[in-house]
Amino acid sequence: MLSSFRSSYQSMTRKRTRDQQSVASRLSSCSTSSGEDEEDDVNHRVYPNWCGHRHIIQRRGFRLDTCRDVKQLYQRYWESLASQGRCAPNDLPGYLRACSGRSDDELCPDVGLPENLFRGTRCVDGTPVVIKAVHLRSREYDVVRYLSSPPVGEHPMNHCIPILDRIEIPSDDIAFLVMEEWSPHLDADPPHTLKDFLGIIRQHLEHIAFMHAHRIAHLDISIRNTVTDNKMRYACIDFELSRRFDTTNARIRCLRATEVPPEVENGECSDPYKIDVWASGMFILKASQLTGFQPPELLSFITHMLDEDSIRRPTARQALSVFNSIFRTTDTKITSR
Repeated sequence: MLSSFRSSYQSMTRKRTRDQQSVASRLSSCSTSSGEDEEDDVNHRVYPNWCGHRHIIQRRGFRLDTCRDVKQLYQRYWESLASQGRCAPNDLPGYLRACSGRSDDELCPDVGLPENLFRGTRCVDGTPVVIKAVHLRSREYDVVRYLSSPPVGEHPMNHCIPILDRIEIPSDDIAFLVMEEWSPHLDADPPHTLKDFLGIIRQHLEHIAFMHAHRIAHLDISIRNTVTDNKMRYACIDFELSRRFDTTNARIRCLRATEVPPEVENGECSDPYKIDVWASGMFILKASQLTGFQPPELLSFITHMLDEDSIRRPTARQALSVFNSIFRTTDTKITSR
C-alpha cells in the first residue's frame, strides 16, 4: 500500500510540474474577475514600526519579545536539555542576536519570521503569542475579523487559530492580530495513530466547508499554512489571499498560491471554492505521505478532489460528508499504525 501511495503521489506531482517562467508571465498579465476593486495598496503586507507601537500593544496586555526574553528562553532550553543529560551549543544564532542588543529591554525580532510578525507573551499569564500586522482595510483583516467574531468564531466547525485580541490603530491604518503561538508545521507534532490522523483531516474539511458556507475562500491551503496546539487541535492560518464574496457564483482569475489547480494554470476564470477543494486534496495527499498513514480508501477520496475538471470536483461540504461516511467506523476502530 505504501508503494502504491508513493507511485500515485509521484504521478500526481509530475502532472503538476510546470514551466515556472511561463506561469509567472501568465500571472503577470492576469487580473481578478470577481467584479471588485482590488485596492492593491491595502492588500499587501504591512511592515510596522514595532518599537513605535510596542507601548500600545502592551497597554492591551501583551509584551513584545526583548533581548532579555530571548536570552531567558535559551537558558530554559539549555537547562531542559541538561536535565535530560543532553547539551546544545551556546552560540546559536538566536541567542547571539539577543546578546548583541544594546540593552536587555531592546526588542528582539525573530529572524525566522517575516517582518509583519513578532513574537511576544500575554502579560497576565506568560502565554506565548504571535502578533501579525495587517492593513486595517485589507481583505485579510475583513476575513479574520469575521471568522473570529461571535457567533461565527464560536462555531465548532470553525478551526481558525484563536485570536486573543484585535488591536486597531486607525491613524496608521494598521491592525494587530494577537494569536496563540501554535507549532508551525504538521511534522512538528505528527499524529501517533490513524484515528488521530483522520481527526486532523476531518478538522481541516470541517473548516473549509464552514468557510465556504459563509462565502469565504481561503485560496492558499497548504501544509505550511496548518498549525497545531500539540493537543490534537489543528487550524488554518494565513488569510492573506483569502476573500469573502457576496455571491455563491464567484469567479477569480489568477492566483499566487502554493497549490495551484489546472484551470488556474491555464489562465481560466475559476471557482474559488473548487480551488480550495483542489488544494485540500493536495494537503491530504502530502499529509498522508508525511505521516505514513495511508488507508486504502483515502487515495480514491483524494483523487476525486484532484479531478482536473473543476466541475466534477466535490464541494467542500460534499467532501466532508463522503469522508465521514467512509471513515466514521475506521477511525474509531484503529488506534495505531
